[in-house]
Amino acid sequence: MKKEYTEGRFLGRFKSIQSAIFTTVAIVLLGAVLIVTVVSLNYTRKAVLENSTMYTQTIIRQMNQNIDSYIDYMENIASVIADSEDVQKYLSGDLDNTEYRRRLLEQFHTILEGRDDICNLGLVRADGKALLNDGTDTVNPNIRMENLEWFRNAWDNLGISVLTSSHVQHIIEGERPWVITLSKGICSRDRKEKPAGVFFIDLNYNAIRELCDQNTIGDAGYVFILDQDGNIVYHPQQQQLYNELQTENIDEVMQVGSDAVLTGTGNSGKVYCISKSEKTGWSVAGCMNVGKLLRSSRQAQLIYVLTALVLMIIAIILSSVVARNITLPIQRLRDSMAKVQEGDFGGPDLIVTSENEIGSLTSSFNVMTHRIEELMEQNVRDQEEKRKSELKALQSQINPHFLYNTLDSIIWMAEGKKNEEVVLMTAALARLLRQSISNEDELVSIATEIEYARSYLTIQKMRYKDKMEFQIQVDLSLNHVKIIKLVLQPIIENAIYHGLKYKETKGLLVVRGYRQDGNAVLEISDDGTGMDEHTLAHIFERHKVNYHSNGVGVYNVQKRLQLYYGADYGISYRSEPGKGTTATITIPAEQEEYHEEL
Repeated sequence: MKKEYTEGRFLGRFKSIQSAIFTTVAIVLLGAVLIVTVVSLNYTRKAVLENSTMYTQTIIRQMNQNIDSYIDYMENIASVIADSEDVQKYLSGDLDNTEYRRRLLEQFHTILEGRDDICNLGLVRADGKALLNDGTDTVNPNIRMENLEWFRNAWDNLGISVLTSSHVQHIIEGERPWVITLSKGICSRDRKEKPAGVFFIDLNYNAIRELCDQNTIGDAGYVFILDQDGNIVYHPQQQQLYNELQTENIDEVMQVGSDAVLTGTGNSGKVYCISKSEKTGWSVAGCMNVGKLLRSSRQAQLIYVLTALVLMIIAIILSSVVARNITLPIQRLRDSMAKVQEGDFGGPDLIVTSENEIGSLTSSFNVMTHRIEELMEQNVRDQEEKRKSELKALQSQINPHFLYNTLDSIIWMAEGKKNEEVVLMTAALARLLRQSISNEDELVSIATEIEYARSYLTIQKMRYKDKMEFQIQVDLSLNHVKIIKLVLQPIIENAIYHGLKYKETKGLLVVRGYRQDGNAVLEISDDGTGMDEHTLAHIFERHKVNYHSNGVGVYNVQKRLQLYYGADYGISYRSEPGKGTTATITIPAEQEEYHEEL
C-alpha cells in the first residue's frame, strides 16, 4: 500500500498522461544527448591537447637543437679569434704596432660583412682599452667594464665561452642595441691563470627571432626562451612584458618537472611545452592557448550537437503524436471536469464510442454531472433562504437596543420639563423606528440613510447639548447609491457612547462620504477618547460585546454588510487613544442586481 502511494505521488506531479510521456521521453533523450556531448567534448578536447602538445614538443626540441648549433658556430668563431697569435700580441703588446691590429680588423671586417646576425665584435684589454668592429668605434667613457655582466662572467671564467641573456649593449659610445652577447675570457701568455682580456660577439636580437620564427607552432601559440635564471632571452611580445602589459607564467615553466604543463582553467588556460638545452642552459618554451586550439574542434562538436538536437526533436514530435492519440479522450473528460469544477453544468454530455475503461468512466461522469447540477440548484435555494433569515435576525437585534437608549434620552428630557424638545425627539424617534421596523425594503439610498443619521444626531445633540457637535459632508454623487438600511446609526451611536460621552470638553462627530477606487466610502470620525490596540483588535468579536452599551451594533452591522456584499467589504477602524476614532464603511458603488429583497 505504501509503495502504491509513493508511485501515485510521482505520477501526480504531471498534469496529464500525455505530459508524463512527453516529459519522460524528453528527459531520456536529453540525458543521452548530454552524455554523448560531454564524452565527445572531453575526448575531442583531450585528443586536440595531446596532439598539439606532441607536435609542439617536437618543434621546440628541433628549435633547441638549431639554437645549440647556432651557438656552437658562434663559439667556434670566438675560439678562432681568441686563440690567434694576433690577439695575444694585441693584448700584451704595444698599441702603436699596427700590423697585428690591422690583421685583427680585417678578420672583424670579414666576419661582419658575411654575417648579418652579428652586431658587434670586440677585443677588450685588461686596461680597459678595446678594439671594436672596424676600429673607428670608441668605448663609452661612462661605463666600467667590471660592471658589465658579460665582461665580468668571461673574466671570471677564463677560456670558457659565456652566453649572456638579451640585454642592452652599452660598450660603444652612442649606441645601445638590444643583443645577446657571447664572450670569452683570454689568458695571459705568461701566466695562464691571469686574464689578459675578453673577446665578445654581440648577436643581433633578430637572429634569435628568426630562429624561433622558422619553427612556428601555428596561430594558437608562440615560442619564447628563458635563461637558466628565468630571465627572458626572447619573447615575441617582449616589449609588452617589460611594460607590464602582458604576463607570462615563468615560475611554473621553470619549476615544472616534465616536458609539458597545463596552467589555468577552461578555454583561458595555456599549455607550455619545455625543452632545456644542456649546452646553453636555456629553456625553449612553446605556449599554446587552449581556447584557440579548440576553436577548430568546436565546429565538429557543434555539428554533433545540432544533429543530436534534430534527432531529439523528431523523436519528441513522434512521441507527442502517439501520446496525444492515446490520451485525447482523457483530456476531453478532464476539460469537462474542469468546467464542472468551475460550476458550469450546462455543457453537452461527453460522447465516447470506445467500450473500454475510458468509455465506462465517461458514462458515469455524465450521470454524476446531472445529479450534482440538481443538488447545486437545491443548495442555492436553501442558502438564499438561510441568508434572508440571518439578515432579518441581525436586523431585529438592533431595534430593541436602539429603542432603549433613545427612550432613556426622552425620559431624561421629560423629567427636565423640556416638553418641546420631547416632542421633537419623539417625532424623530418615530421616523427612525418606522424605517427600522419596516420589512418592505432591505436596500435604501445613501441619501435616505444620511437623513436617518441626521435625525438620530439631532436627537443626540439635544440630549448632549454641551458634549457634542456634528457635521455631515457627503458627495452628492453618492445620493443614489444603494446601501442596506440602518448601517450608519449604530456606528454613530457607538461613537457617541464610547468616544464623545467620556470626553471632558465638547466633541465633534463628522460623517463624510466619497468615492474611491470604484467604491462608496462612508467615514464616521470623532475626536473622543479613542481606543487602545487591544480593544481595536477585538472590536468585532461578539463574545466580548457589552450588551449594556451599543457594542452589539458594530458586530451586527459588520455581519450584515459582509453577508450582503462579501468579505472584501464592511467596516474598518483606526483609532488612537486620546485623539479619536474613525470608522470606515466600504461598499461597491456599482452594484449588480443579484440580491433578492427581503
